[in-house]
Amino acid sequence: MSVDVNGTVAEGFEPVREAFAANFALLGERGAAVAVYRDGHRVVDLWAGTKDVDGEAPWEPGTAQIVRSATKGVAAAALLLLHQRGELDLDAPVGAYWPEYKAAGKEHTRVRHLLAHRAGVPVLDRPLTPAEAADPDLGAAAVAGQAPVWEPGTDHGYHAQTYSWLTGELLRRVTGRPAGEWIAEEIAGPVGADLWLGLPESEQARVGRVGPVHAPETAGGLKTRPKRAVAEAYADPDSLTRRAFAAITPLPDENAAAYRAAALPASNGIATADGLARFYASLIGEVDGGTRLFSPGTTALARAEQSAGPDRVLVVNTRFGLGHMLHGAASPLLSPGSFGHPGRGGALAFADPESGVAFGYVTNGFRQSVTADPRAQALVRAVRTALA
Repeated sequence: MSVDVNGTVAEGFEPVREAFAANFALLGERGAAVAVYRDGHRVVDLWAGTKDVDGEAPWEPGTAQIVRSATKGVAAAALLLLHQRGELDLDAPVGAYWPEYKAAGKEHTRVRHLLAHRAGVPVLDRPLTPAEAADPDLGAAAVAGQAPVWEPGTDHGYHAQTYSWLTGELLRRVTGRPAGEWIAEEIAGPVGADLWLGLPESEQARVGRVGPVHAPETAGGLKTRPKRAVAEAYADPDSLTRRAFAAITPLPDENAAAYRAAALPASNGIATADGLARFYASLIGEVDGGTRLFSPGTTALARAEQSAGPDRVLVVNTRFGLGHMLHGAASPLLSPGSFGHPGRGGALAFADPESGVAFGYVTNGFRQSVTADPRAQALVRAVRTALA
């Protein structure tokens, strides 16, 4: 698919425009945007294709999309901000803030375990329906009553869906405010980021329809077929992998207004590429000479390794800090000091303090990849080229 690429790039960042156009020509992209900030100022702002994966209306400035698990990076930042403000102790038991969570052998789970995917509750013995999942009280009760599948703190595995209620309820217990409201008032508003957890009705028209897209198994020199062990884990209904992603069953309709209006910190944030990049820029410095969310100490804390090695859910090696994925084979960020989060099959956002770069990519076309989408990888390589 050949498209006209709209937007601007600063001098030296032309490789990003070239890679972005190539994603449409070679990798099945239908509609997408990418934004890059350096030292708090935007140097890339590009968009192309259609707003809807199955439509013809053009992608416009300000078009937003659901970003799936890239939302987890925002949820983690919210809890780290509470720690920065002295309101949340990372080494305290979760039960100190949320007494019901002590049930079923989880009384020794610490806040840092919850953030770093070490809590041992990536699955629910009784999955929630989409309507139940959207109810924060039901979701919180489900994870509070769930017995862990490993002793909390002793291993790690991606909490694909349960991260919503773990982080959302902890934030609510500490602040007394719903997660979406708190993020709007304490993160998105001060930073000026087009980023929502719980999409307001007034913003619904900006958001495109999402759906699956396909590309050859090898396209543009990139191998896109998943490893055999990973494919088998997703195919096995009894595996932790399958059960973790099926904690909400059946799968929600991501294009439904009711789902987008819900606040699920693991999976249904809505953002523009610029909103994600601007958010991450505020974690490593001042944005446009103004707001900085993280202190230097909290930035360092965000990228301090907490979990590394074989992931019991994703069946690949992963590295996590306190909620953010860190550089490694399964998290194709910019340098070993980068931290951020992908969204399954599409979005990616991260910050790299060493280069001063913050990156945001959103798309309306989701692929089968979980942590290493080839379109996002191509854009990150282009940013590396621009920095060389």
